[in-house]
Amino acid sequence: ERYAREGLATDAHPGIVFTSGPSGRRAALAGGPDVWEIVAALRMTTGQEQDRVATVADQLGIHPRQVTIALGYAADHPDEIEGRIAANQRALSQAEQAHQARQRLLDGAPGS
Repeated sequence: ERYAREGLATDAHPGIVFTSGPSGRRAALAGGPDVWEIVAALRMTTGQEQDRVATVADQLGIHPRQVTIALGYAADHPDEIEGRIAANQRALSQAEQAHQARQRLLDGAPGS
C-alpha cells in the first residue's frame, strides 16, 4: 500500500520523492529539503506568494520552481505536512526544555 500511495503522489507531483529517516518516511524534494521544512519556511515569510517563494528558494539554495512543487504537494496532503510541522515544534520545545534544565543545573538554580 505504501508503494502505491507514494507512487501516485510522485506521479501527481514530479520532483517529490520519499525518504526514510529517524522520524519515518516523508515527502521531500529530490536532492532537497523535506516538504514540511519548505512549508514551515514559507510561513515565516511575508508578502505576495511569488516573493515568498523566491525568498525561501534563496534561503534554501533551491530553484523557486522546487518551492512551488513542494507547495503543491503540501496543498494536496495538508494533514501529513501539518503533522510533520507539529512534530518538529514538539521536538524543538522538548529540546529547549532539556537545555533550560541543564542550564539550571549548571547555574545551581533550583528547578521550576
